[in-house]
Amino acid sequence: MSDLAIPRIRPTQRPTSRLAGLADAWLPKLVLSPTIIASLIFVYGFIALTGFLSLTDSRLMPNFELTGFGQYENLFGIDRWWVAATNLGIFGSLFIGICLVVGLGMAILLDQKIRAEGALRAIYLYPMALSFIVTGTAWKWILNPGLGLEKLVHDWGFPNFTFDWLVNSEMAIYTVVIAGVWQSSGFVMALFLAGLRGVDDSIIKAAMVDGASLPTIYLRIVIPALRPVFFSVLLVLAHIAIKSFDLVMALTAGGPGTSSDVPAIFMYQFSFTRGQLGLGAASAMMMLATVFAVLVPLMYLETKGTRHGR
Repeated sequence: MSDLAIPRIRPTQRPTSRLAGLADAWLPKLVLSPTIIASLIFVYGFIALTGFLSLTDSRLMPNFELTGFGQYENLFGIDRWWVAATNLGIFGSLFIGICLVVGLGMAILLDQKIRAEGALRAIYLYPMALSFIVTGTAWKWILNPGLGLEKLVHDWGFPNFTFDWLVNSEMAIYTVVIAGVWQSSGFVMALFLAGLRGVDDSIIKAAMVDGASLPTIYLRIVIPALRPVFFSVLLVLAHIAIKSFDLVMALTAGGPGTSSDVPAIFMYQFSFTRGQLGLGAASAMMMLATVFAVLVPLMYLETKGTRHGR
């Protein structure tokens, strides 16, 4: 046989590979683009619209003629607004503080590998599955002096027992704290428990070998390691506290009178029931400013702690 040169076929780039590359590059953008557009319109767009309306003299219908900061001056001159802001401060501080303590305590308890841990965890988490409307309605029945806790204790033979916080103008806001803590502390427990399970066991065992007691280990080693969890919990709880509306409406409806009023109820009533849309928009922007007042320092502290940790 004579030596014949066998022609070699050079591999060529397949068109399908180019199409696959384009699909990999553009498919995530196409999938996410509707969500991004919807967020820009229905979240940030309406925030911008609310801020614009707060600078107008809008009443029952929007008025797009700018009038300056008069609505904010009117807002700060209303006593009810300051009552609502004070109630938010009381509710927010107690709600966040008690949820942190109770949630962290329950998480530490479950972290001890106790019996029936799964059942207890489900019981603690169950209230979070309910809406705030259901929670407020249930606690309205429980705290009602005529048919709830007070009547139950009276039936047990203690006629002098009183628990009338729900109808007491000075104590009504604390009933909102009770209901809020009952619902949200289980969620806080779940976050802290996940953080505790992520701590390296070898560090704890080494501390125990060195003679450190269990409370000392948690106070000086475990809890400081949960700093990112604390940041997330504070952010979520502050957001829940500031926008609290349905819980307060279902439990006290802002009463008796306006004693348990909060900014969210103030904003809703002035915007949609009293026909003062500009004033309601101004109160909504003040709520947004409160969110930023909480968010920015927390993000700064978390970023600063992360840099120092590196």
